Amino acid sequence: MTTLPSPTINDIYKARPNVYRHLRPTPLYHYRGLSELVGGEIFLKHENHQPVGAFKVRGGLNLVANLDNRQKRGGLFTASTGNHGQSIAFAARAHGIKATIAVPEGANPGKVSAMRGLGAEVVFHGTDFDAARLWITELARERGGTFVGPTDEPLIHGVGTYALEILEDHPDVDSIIVPVGAGSGVCGTAIVAKSINPKIQIIGVQSAQAPTMQHSWQQGQPVEAQMKTIAEGLATRIPFANTQAIMARYLDDFVLVEDKALEEAVRLLIMHSHNLVEEAGAAPLAAALNLKKQLVGKKIVLVVSGGNLSVERLAHILLD
Repeated sequence: MTTLPSPTINDIYKARPNVYRHLRPTPLYHYRGLSELVGGEIFLKHENHQPVGAFKVRGGLNLVANLDNRQKRGGLFTASTGNHGQSIAFAARAHGIKATIAVPEGANPGKVSAMRGLGAEVVFHGTDFDAARLWITELARERGGTFVGPTDEPLIHGVGTYALEILEDHPDVDSIIVPVGAGSGVCGTAIVAKSINPKIQIIGVQSAQAPTMQHSWQQGQPVEAQMKTIAEGLATRIPFANTQAIMARYLDDFVLVEDKALEEAVRLLIMHSHNLVEEAGAAPLAAALNLKKQLVGKKIVLVVSGGNLSVERLAHILLD
């Protein structure tokens, strides 16, 4: 796989003022019940407590803060299954610029409503995220706007700030488990952790029903796989070269979990942490339960990437 320039921890430190101008650090709490289930000391990094309910808002704020005046006048164009779009919409509103977001048909109604509530124009196009992304890329070019991809480096710099918070609170952490969709979160986490302490184990997790990023990392080359997951935040069909290059350099392990395990992890997180967590945000717990033997006695941080679970999905998970 082609080696691409990689962000550094210094880029992530530089992003902090852009993030903290609008946000506060999120909690990192220990949960005894979850610790007993896994066999190690479990801490949850609550990115589901962000004002848009997901970690990606950090990246959006950093990206928009670095735009020039021409880019601001042209507006932002992006595609999203929901959380990335909310991030861009939130950041665009904070800086007084226009955002246009393409979402796939059947996108989470709550996330669509949230994006519109933040002032973005939301357009439905295509059957999945990648189809919407290719279409909006052309629209941005036609209208002279700036297309924002889900793995643009300023986004990685911004989301990496939550990893700085983790290491400041618990520098002795042994493992950090991060959900992977396009890969910005796990890359920001890995860059920070490996720069501060290379012994920290970084584990990515994706749905077995959307294994493109995991297969590509495992085989060392781009692999497209079928994408049928219920987890919007993990629903990537086409791998991203820049995050794959970073993961190839820093990631220790990358596991797959079944969608059914994601649903069970959502139930367990509601039970033990009293937090609403979407399926992607529950993926690290599902992975930790699969990896119990190697995590016994360790201090583990699970990144709860988001909490934007629809009422319909919540009812299905709890009542099925």
